[in-house]
Amino acid sequence: MSMPDDAVELRAQGWRTLAALHARIEDRLGRALEAAHEISVSEFTVLDVLSRQDEHHMRMQQLSRAVVLSQSATTRLVSRLEERGLLARYLCATDRRGIYSQVTEAGAELLAAARPTHDEAVRTALADAEQEPELAPLVQALETLPAPAAA
Repeated sequence: MSMPDDAVELRAQGWRTLAALHARIEDRLGRALEAAHEISVSEFTVLDVLSRQDEHHMRMQQLSRAVVLSQSATTRLVSRLEERGLLARYLCATDRRGIYSQVTEAGAELLAAARPTHDEAVRTALADAEQEPELAPLVQALETLPAPAAA
């Protein structure tokens, strides 16, 4: 069953609006995190995702899905973070094929320092985007999302 042309165009316009908002936020985040903490958005995201895990570690394949990168890109990113002493990799004790990535103390300190910068950059980017008529409804929709369930 195909959609009418106007529905297809409406969906495409919605996607373009979402992509435009994402690009604005990503640009603001990237500039702020790099300037203040010498860390990219992807690096921050990896540290953040790992820090939210029960034991602050995750298998590489899970991490790749969580940060929405290919496995090879995730491996390169983790290697860079490991070289900087922000992450450590180790073999899973129960499955020697499994490799975990874990936030180091230095990584946790950097993340704690960068989190306010991240949050302020997102807040500012959304506030700026809300002033644009085509982006305002999407920003307002984000504000109505329910809080995530406590783990």
